[in-house]
Amino acid sequence: MAAPRTARQKDVRRHLLIYAGLTPFIVIAVFPIYWMLITAFKQEPDLYRMDAIPFWFNLPPTLKNFEILFYQTNYGAWIINTMTISAWVALITLVTAVPAGYALARLRLPGAENIGIAVFMTYLVPGIILFLPLSRVVATLGLQDSWWALVLVYPTFTIPFCTWLMMGFFKTVPMEMEEAARVDGCGQFGALIRVVLPVSLPGVLTSVIFAFTLSMQDFLYGLAFVSPGDQKPVPVGVPTELIRGDVFFWGSLMAAALLVGLPVAILYNFFLDRFIQGITGGVVK
Repeated sequence: MAAPRTARQKDVRRHLLIYAGLTPFIVIAVFPIYWMLITAFKQEPDLYRMDAIPFWFNLPPTLKNFEILFYQTNYGAWIINTMTISAWVALITLVTAVPAGYALARLRLPGAENIGIAVFMTYLVPGIILFLPLSRVVATLGLQDSWWALVLVYPTFTIPFCTWLMMGFFKTVPMEMEEAARVDGCGQFGALIRVVLPVSLPGVLTSVIFAFTLSMQDFLYGLAFVSPGDQKPVPVGVPTELIRGDVFFWGSLMAAALLVGLPVAILYNFFLDRFIQGITGGVVK
């Protein structure tokens, strides 16, 4: 009896030590969300009271910050624009990066490895350098001050990374699987669709998540190419409309960030295992 009890005590002690070690990191991760939440519901005078505890409500909560956000700005249009842009960019990236990565990984093209590295190197070019020539392209196509300009521009940095990612992931798929599909009557395209892509699903999902979220968080290109209030995405509309000179609408700023950021964080949790598998499987290997 003593031995099982001692083992149980050691197990409990080990878990307590693990949780004690994780607690500071959990606090650091959760505190910004908590601060955004209470700030979004605080009255404005409560935000500037120096004689009160700032970590809770000293005045009754209010929905005024959300009313300002939805009735005095184009926040609803910003969300629709952001989601539409991100969806288009993810689709364009997937349609382009998958065949490009497959060709570089499986078709034994001369210099394919160097081409893949060169493609990835373009992703490392800072956006502050690229937006000047891209502005000429956008103006020539007549897309200035439209969110379609961002659909055109964002793939310039999502496609290179996702092509390199898919290239690495396709290399991990055994060639024998594709050869067996061809013996069964599949062509090159049929083997890709029926055999290679299902096995490479984590890499595909990683590419989609990467392209989607990168499009959602960009500020520079949106600020440079989109000026009308109803055409802006959230990362541009929130700071430009809710910071007016030296007046910061802190409650509405936190509410806007919370309404967009929290659903994305929850969505990430559903695909976290796939995302990690795609990154480690494609990039590391």
